[in-house]
Amino acid sequence: MTDDVPARSPRTRARLAELGHALPEVAAPVAAYVPAVRTGSHVHTSGQLPFVNGALPRTGKVGAEVTAEQAAELAATCCLGALAAVEALVGDLDQVVRIVKVTGFVASDPSFTGQPAVINGASTLLGEVFGEAGSHARSAVGVAVLPLDAPVELELVVELSASLAPTA
Repeated sequence: MTDDVPARSPRTRARLAELGHALPEVAAPVAAYVPAVRTGSHVHTSGQLPFVNGALPRTGKVGAEVTAEQAAELAATCCLGALAAVEALVGDLDQVVRIVKVTGFVASDPSFTGQPAVINGASTLLGEVFGEAGSHARSAVGVAVLPLDAPVELELVVELSASLAPTA
């Protein structure tokens, strides 16, 4: 980074660092879609898988090959990927005024019913990073299988500051 280029999302990135996290590189789409789309003052992310350095650290069903605790950590990883996609699109996470909605999908063993606890991994992270603005509506959905046998997939909807709203 050069001296004449401002740091992206300095407050949000500092808070993430305090919590021991960093935003990853935005994962390249594996099909015909984009990582995030803006409409008005909202950004919707595509489903984010828990990639770490380009690979899934765990695969399989939660409640079988993956524990609920491991899956909650993976949900937080998905969340970091979603935040990276938002930042790549709009340039500044410090302009997020609200996390509107989290939709989490959990590849679940048929007997597993703890999907909300898994998606809490993402919800807790958002609260720690954004404070009250991190409070959101949420769905935690159990599914039979996810792409690449990932245990968790996450989507975000965020609202941006009026200063980043498109002009007419």
